[in-house]
Amino acid sequence: AKDMWRAYRDMREADYIGADKYFHARGNYDAAQRGPGGAWAAKVISDARENIQGITDPVFKGMTRDQVREDTKADQFANEWGRSGKDPNHFRPPGLPDKY
Repeated sequence: AKDMWRAYRDMREADYIGADKYFHARGNYDAAQRGPGGAWAAKVISDARENIQGITDPVFKGMTRDQVREDTKADQFANEWGRSGKDPNHFRPPGLPDKY
């Protein structure tokens, strides 16, 4: 959970357009590196977050159900990418500060 929180906090701090998927992959990657328990926690947290966003995004971001579905699909792809041990930098947008 700590790794997921750090990635979320960094994403909010960076406030960088196009970096969302990178932070999804990074949080899942970092958690999964702690072993099977970390990968399990990352999946549970990621799935819960996506389910909550399925409710809140149409209300707070004005997204349609189709937009939410596509965003969730892309987020889950990045989540699974990171959990599987693949390099999160695959999703890193150009220009994102090295701090992240």
